[in-house]
Amino acid sequence: MHLLRLLTVFLPLIFTLPLTLTAQPIPTSYYLPDDVKYNPEIPTPQAFLGWQVGEWHVSHDLLVSYMRELDRVSDRIEIEPYARSYEGRPLMLLTVTSAQNRSNLPKIKEDHRNLTFPAQSGSLNTSGMPLVVWVGCSVHGNEPSGANASLLLAYYLAAAQSPAVDSLLNETVILLDPSFNPDGLNRFASWVNVHKSQTPVSDPNNRELNEVWPGGRTNHYWFDLNRDWLYLQHPESQGRVAKFHEWKPTILTDHHEQGSNATFFFQPGVPARVHPLTPKKNQELTAKMGNFHAKALDKIGSLYFTEENYDDFYYGKGSTFPDVQGSIGILFEQASSRGHAQETTNGVLRFPFTIRNQFTTMLSTLAAARAMRTELLTYQRDFYRDAQREGNGAAIKAYVFGSREDKARTAEMLRILQKQQVEVYKPNGSINAGGRTYEPDWSYVVPAGQQQHRIIKAMFEKRTTFEDSLFYDISAFSLPLALNMPYAELKSLPGLGAKAEPAVLPPGKVTGTPSGAYAYLFAWDAYYAPRAVTELLGKGYKVRVATKPFTADIEGKSQSFDYGTILVPAGIQPKNGEELPAQMQLLAQRDGLDVYALRSGLTPSGIDFGSANFAPLTQPKLMLLVGAGVNPNDAGEVWHLLDQRYGMPPVLVDVSQAGRTDFSKYNVIVMVGGNYGTLNETTVDNMKRWIGQGGTLITMTDAIGWSIARGLANVKLKKGQTDTTATLPYATLEENTRAQDIVGAIFQLKLDRSHPMAYGYKDELIPTFRDNTIFLEIPQNPYVTPARYTASPLLSGYISKPNLRKLANSASIVVNSIRQRTRHSDDGQCKLPRRDSGTAPISCL
Repeated sequence: MHLLRLLTVFLPLIFTLPLTLTAQPIPTSYYLPDDVKYNPEIPTPQAFLGWQVGEWHVSHDLLVSYMRELDRVSDRIEIEPYARSYEGRPLMLLTVTSAQNRSNLPKIKEDHRNLTFPAQSGSLNTSGMPLVVWVGCSVHGNEPSGANASLLLAYYLAAAQSPAVDSLLNETVILLDPSFNPDGLNRFASWVNVHKSQTPVSDPNNRELNEVWPGGRTNHYWFDLNRDWLYLQHPESQGRVAKFHEWKPTILTDHHEQGSNATFFFQPGVPARVHPLTPKKNQELTAKMGNFHAKALDKIGSLYFTEENYDDFYYGKGSTFPDVQGSIGILFEQASSRGHAQETTNGVLRFPFTIRNQFTTMLSTLAAARAMRTELLTYQRDFYRDAQREGNGAAIKAYVFGSREDKARTAEMLRILQKQQVEVYKPNGSINAGGRTYEPDWSYVVPAGQQQHRIIKAMFEKRTTFEDSLFYDISAFSLPLALNMPYAELKSLPGLGAKAEPAVLPPGKVTGTPSGAYAYLFAWDAYYAPRAVTELLGKGYKVRVATKPFTADIEGKSQSFDYGTILVPAGIQPKNGEELPAQMQLLAQRDGLDVYALRSGLTPSGIDFGSANFAPLTQPKLMLLVGAGVNPNDAGEVWHLLDQRYGMPPVLVDVSQAGRTDFSKYNVIVMVGGNYGTLNETTVDNMKRWIGQGGTLITMTDAIGWSIARGLANVKLKKGQTDTTATLPYATLEENTRAQDIVGAIFQLKLDRSHPMAYGYKDELIPTFRDNTIFLEIPQNPYVTPARYTASPLLSGYISKPNLRKLANSASIVVNSIRQRTRHSDDGQCKLPRRDSGTAPISCL
């Protein structure tokens, strides 16, 4: 009786609300061209999966399984894993072509590589070469229409039968990369599938359409893999770019999604926002290919736009990276259903519709590749000829780089250059340039006169003038500045030694006799010094840090040691002290450290080893606040740095759990950019007490404003004056507003090298990357600003004039206390080591 009453009252209300739509079966003809026959021996995605493409979001394991099945049954497909994600998922590349081409793939691959070598490319007949097309899908895991469309493309290429398809397979080699980001794709598919109703719910407020933090966009460490094509910090990118250079594809497509109320975008983008090193011919060919996309989308009645919103500037993105490699990169952006169906300004947007648009433009790309094959191959050959010629005639003949103190950063820069096919050499003698001397045993030379001249210039140049002030992405990406690497431009080519060997971290060594040593020293300069200290502290060793410079007797010679030098005294160690010599040798070898074994604690000058100016270090016990409102990219960067690089994984505490967390278990809490408004007053009071008892709070970007408002930080934000009298056209509002953004540029800091936050830096001036408009005043206390921006801080990238005025002479790092601390208390300094040069504005409490 109660159920009947409920239905009587409730059902009429339900049927007045347009919250759901009836699920309709999706016929295969909705997707596939009907002008060809299909091989019945090749299973359709529906036959293999048990449901039609678009009914569910494909999980990565099912995606891989179907591709492997096609590899098994089709003589057109060969599948190869090229990397594994952090979560162990394979990244797969399908090579699809005719049987004749498959038997000749090594030669085809060699010819494509030879297109990039001017000395070999002249003998190649481009009219007879197959063209290589790389189809790449869903680098952002929560933009899944590309990956789901790859099921259809793989089936079509394996099963379609017609003279046109035969010609396509004879004239092209198609490299299908069904998922650039397996971990993110699987995370998102799990979310939307588990919240799918039997009858799709299209209300934008539906839980299915609002994934929880951190979402599926990023990889395991919440890193945006579409920003990693150039500098290759993650395994997915490293494997992919290695395959790119192995094949040298002429076209690479990058299938994305955009806001649900948009339509469909294909490049070219905004003409004024193309990197100046990209040839105009590249954009002309992109536009010519765009005619094929327009024709295909017209045929199915889909709305689209081009030459708006998106730029083609940062070479670290998937659609722009090919442009500096002689290829044509093409960005596709489909309005996202964010689930299976969503109400939009254009009507209900269904997942199958998004997949069909992506599949349609995959086919139009192949049609353009076939029709423009000779023209595109000729462009690719000419690109490298022109680049070589430009390099030979460039005013800058070479670049020299290297750090005597930091083997790891030097090896990392060498690795990146070599992975991008840049030729790097050892100098055959000392080079004096830029006020430094670069010695042959630790420095390298990059000649400008080589076929990769354009990518070399892109990675080394400092650019501060631009045709347009709006950027979709960062405006500066100088490799030596990103690594804080000493380097110099050379106006003449120096003498070159042998070509550099493949980059590896050179092992360090222990100088002196470890057995019976009084103490061990090593500098804080080396990138992996924090990892070594973390391991020593974790094993119970007592470690100290020098707060003043000193000298020490090293094998009969006096040697200077700087602020931040690490001291490991032998005599005060616990029972495992007898293992210390072997431990120090192991760390020196593994982490590239120059360790010194000393026989006495008496120094020739400066502090002795028993001085109170050698402050004891405490094992960091780190909490990183994560969850809704927190910037996942910033949080992931900290997590990855601490976990992967330094072996000190933070405890990831969700902001919703912070009020129930015992802060006393930790001595460092990190709050990256984000909105922390959900932390209540009780949590703030607990945090204040924790800081007063010796805890260290590190706040970054948006979290600084939160800490100021809650009375946790004694720092002021720098304000600028706004002209309220100016009258401007309404149509310019968006552009003028965006022009005040700092989307990513590189600036110069001045360090107080005596401050613990600056230990390990040899130079007073260092570069820093920032992508926010938070400006800190210099506090009245003259001792609490270890890093400040210089009077003319811009090194590379774009910043508006008003923002540049605010940034000049502002603070980058401010350190203050809730209670007075004694001079040598180690909990009065930040325990989070900052070994990278990317120091955003931080209030370290």
